[in-house]
Amino acid sequence: MCSFDLKLYIFAKIFAPTHLFVEYIYGIKYKMVISFDKQLNIIDFYPVLYKNQKVSIDKKTINRVRANFTFLSDYLKGKIIYGINTGLGPMAQYKIDDSNRQELQYNLIRSHCTGMGEPLDEHSVKASMISRLNCFARGYSGINHKVIILLRDLINNNAIPLMPEHGGVGASGDLVQLAHLALVLIGEGKIKYNEKWQATAKVFEELKLSPAEIHIREGLSLINGTSVMTGIAVVNILRARNLLNWMVIASAIINELVESYNDHYSMELNSVKLHHGQKQIARIMSSLLKDSHLISRNDSILYHTDTKDGFFIEKRVQEYYSLRCVPQILGPVYDTLTFAENIVINEINSVSDNPVIDHNNKNVIHGGNFHGDYVSLEMDKLKIAVTKLAMLSERQLNFLLNHKINQILPPFVNLGKLGLNFGMQGAQFTATSSTAECQTLSNPMYIHSIPSNNDNQDIVSMGTNSAQITKRVIDNGYQIITIELMTLMQAIDYLKLKNKLSSFTKNIYEELREIFPKFVNDYSMYEDIKKIKEHIDIKNKYMNIAD
Repeated sequence: MCSFDLKLYIFAKIFAPTHLFVEYIYGIKYKMVISFDKQLNIIDFYPVLYKNQKVSIDKKTINRVRANFTFLSDYLKGKIIYGINTGLGPMAQYKIDDSNRQELQYNLIRSHCTGMGEPLDEHSVKASMISRLNCFARGYSGINHKVIILLRDLINNNAIPLMPEHGGVGASGDLVQLAHLALVLIGEGKIKYNEKWQATAKVFEELKLSPAEIHIREGLSLINGTSVMTGIAVVNILRARNLLNWMVIASAIINELVESYNDHYSMELNSVKLHHGQKQIARIMSSLLKDSHLISRNDSILYHTDTKDGFFIEKRVQEYYSLRCVPQILGPVYDTLTFAENIVINEINSVSDNPVIDHNNKNVIHGGNFHGDYVSLEMDKLKIAVTKLAMLSERQLNFLLNHKINQILPPFVNLGKLGLNFGMQGAQFTATSSTAECQTLSNPMYIHSIPSNNDNQDIVSMGTNSAQITKRVIDNGYQIITIELMTLMQAIDYLKLKNKLSSFTKNIYEELREIFPKFVNDYSMYEDIKKIKEHIDIKNKYMNIAD
């Protein structure tokens, strides 16, 4: 491992709260094992989503699912159980004849395949499938074991069901999106396989898979639950944490450019504020900048200057807030991310079915575990936090581009001829536009409940919408910070500071310059913006340093 990899590992390790970095760094192969007595963490999803690692189900879990199914088969005789021999929702008062029970389950799936809009991205769908599989593995869903085996096989073959973005209200879980997943599991609908959409039946034939068997309540189990909003939330947290990493890096570099004092990220200052996130951000910045030749110390300059009253101090005594208050601004983002991650971990490992089939206590319990309020609220909080991160990036970008403020760079960090060339001027509009959209999208979905289902679902979570809007905010955040990073690269070259940067930030400079070379004359840079954005996004950065 090169020294840069080691530093990036240490940096990422502080931000990622699990042990798995050690496994990636040292090349230990990882395989996600789904087990009813094992809890998944957010970071467990990474190798499956972005490295196409396989998922396995341990034998004791398969046996538990079988036992749960067998119990339900015996227990339901002579009883009325919701969704097995009754209608659904407001029609639960209608008894269904035993001869129609299987047809009821198919009707449930097909009637709820009403989603609209673009397909969800494949990482969100795959994460949703893992989340659903892990829910079934708890052994409370009353399904036959072949369903979980088929779900595992689809994940491992990277066969992605068509799941439209619009339809879920997050009350009986993600009914509409999960119905589209269930449609694939019964051999219908569409799958994205080998980078193209194909009929499910054709893909099943190629992969030698058989559709799921419907016996008792497989239809209801497949469409009831919070797995889609939770899957999207998993991807959001992974990408937001990575985005925060890059925001701290950008903040470190901009402080180097202005040769700021080390006070504002010092532990002496930040330790007297009792917030964990603030201290973490300050600690990281101190680590990244410890060998920089550009950072100033106030005790070597300000506190030893012999000046007369009224003397103008050319070097700023304190920087603008967007440079000076990074720990105080990004600290709450860090803490919000950490709290949201803990909530989503709980949801991943929960049973979100209704009813819950409890074969240990020989009971079937009706309730509302499918309600998505926990995920909805955390995604709303996360998008607010990411929006603030985006606002910080946009303000730092504005500082770099406005020569009247920074007083060390040409207008728009224009390395060409002023008046004739424009530098990064055009890119600022994109960053400003994206930031404004983040601010508008940050209005909460959690409180936008609209009753539906003949008022049976009279208060809903809108968790799926909240998770998807948060994804959009995170996408915008990557766009904004990409433009800031590109501007920082131009500024470093203008000021000729490459060899004075800290060893960490110098390596970042060299890494990004391989993709985005220094430019003097104007050109159409949208393709380079896209390349840098893709480079810093999680599928290419964050945890692939062991590759």
